[in-house]
Amino acid sequence: MTSRPLVDPELIAFIEAFPTVNIGAENLAAVRQSRDAALAQLPPFPASVRVEEVFIPGPKGAPDVRLKLYRKKDGAEGPRPAILHLHGGGYIMGNPEFMGPMCALWADAYDAVVVAPAYRIAPETAFPGNVEDAYAALAWANARAADLGIDTARIAVAGESAGGGLAASLALLVRDRGEYSFCHQQLIFPMIDDRTAVRADLSPMFGEFVWTNASNHFGWASLLGQPPGSPDVSPYAAAARAESLAGLPPTFISTGALDLFTEENLEYARRLMAEGVPVELHVYPGAPHAYMQMAGARVTRAYMRDALSALARGLGVDWKD
Repeated sequence: MTSRPLVDPELIAFIEAFPTVNIGAENLAAVRQSRDAALAQLPPFPASVRVEEVFIPGPKGAPDVRLKLYRKKDGAEGPRPAILHLHGGGYIMGNPEFMGPMCALWADAYDAVVVAPAYRIAPETAFPGNVEDAYAALAWANARAADLGIDTARIAVAGESAGGGLAASLALLVRDRGEYSFCHQQLIFPMIDDRTAVRADLSPMFGEFVWTNASNHFGWASLLGQPPGSPDVSPYAAAARAESLAGLPPTFISTGALDLFTEENLEYARRLMAEGVPVELHVYPGAPHAYMQMAGARVTRAYMRDALSALARGLGVDWKD
């Protein structure tokens, strides 16, 4: 059984241009190289945005964390909102440059300070290296808030795929440590439940294209250093493992109806709502994982409208499309 007849006709070219590959130890280096080569095809940033590369102190005993910093050149002098952005890549690849155009758009449209760390990835660094790197970036942004012009009461966390999963886990860690706070979390088809990788009852309508459950299994095993589905997985690695989601910030969750993560995302949204967290949830028909790379598709335009509006509300900024 195939989900191909359900794919939005405007996204057929996308799934044909990016043939699905099951990622494992034998081809990870080649896949990383291919993804990095695609950076040359990214569109230019708005001339109104200044982009800097900064190295900040990492977690105790760990290397410095490289991050990209996006700010509007003629932005307000007073405190501005900020977004901590965490890139995707299945926890095993990727870097902050991949979503550079979106980070620059946020900085320009919202007059926001966008902090995008290059957190350590697996299997070279297993959990908790990734979430501690993200926490270090948040700590740095708070410590430098006066210099950067950041309003610490208006810091959102955002991410796509593994970055969305890491954002959700970081929000849990921030809630539990009680040192800092997020005003909003923006979770785009987040990778939040390692147990999906070992489900025998998962419908074939989910995850046929782009990011398969075979790749998912490898990504989770690499991050956790043990088989996914094990009984002792930390919620700071897989947010769906959290016993309680109470006290988390208002949340925007979106996914595609054909995404591998659809069911875990729906369940996470349900649990958030049941525990009193404001949630805006969108499921886009005919959309596989990472469908937004097809920028001109109507479903992508709908997602962009919804996501930009939700993030603006979460940050408390006046923004119109």
